[in-house]
Amino acid sequence: MARIPLDPPRTPLYRLVEWYARRSWGVVPDPLAAMGHNPRVLLTDARFETSLGRWKKLDPTLKALAEMASAVHIGCSWCVDFGYWVSANAGVDPRKLQDVPHWRDSDVYSDLERKVLAYAEAVTATPLQVTDEMVADLRRELDDAELVELTMMVAVENVRSRFNAALGLTSQGFKDRCEIPAEAR
Repeated sequence: MARIPLDPPRTPLYRLVEWYARRSWGVVPDPLAAMGHNPRVLLTDARFETSLGRWKKLDPTLKALAEMASAVHIGCSWCVDFGYWVSANAGVDPRKLQDVPHWRDSDVYSDLERKVLAYAEAVTATPLQVTDEMVADLRRELDDAELVELTMMVAVENVRSRFNAALGLTSQGFKDRCEIPAEAR
């Protein structure tokens, strides 16, 4: 259960965000409803997320895997659900997304993807578990701009996941909207 009401005051800003969310995703994501209780937080988050959408240095699959690994590590079911839906709809291999919780035992990842998953977990861990060797391995395959974007996306997912988990926001069923029907498998 959410630890905050998901029916914020219907300010002009919230109504605009609500309209955009319904147009984009079909529903108002619970984190937006929670943020609606503080219009400045909501506006700042909307601007920030819009800006993040324009970052294009990092390969989309690497970005999605890093975000998913962070969300899984923190235990944010809302972020895993929404992240899966958004990433699968953007063309990321659903099997790679599904295997993130047990990526070490999966055979679907490239060496670089495994390095990104390990790095995302290390950045997310408390205390931080990033090593010089880990970064050096990534720098052999990613340029500085890509590494910075990767690191920031993991940090951003930490903020998202911790916000959502702390407020008790759980899956809204986004993932169910893009699953392959059983009979088509």
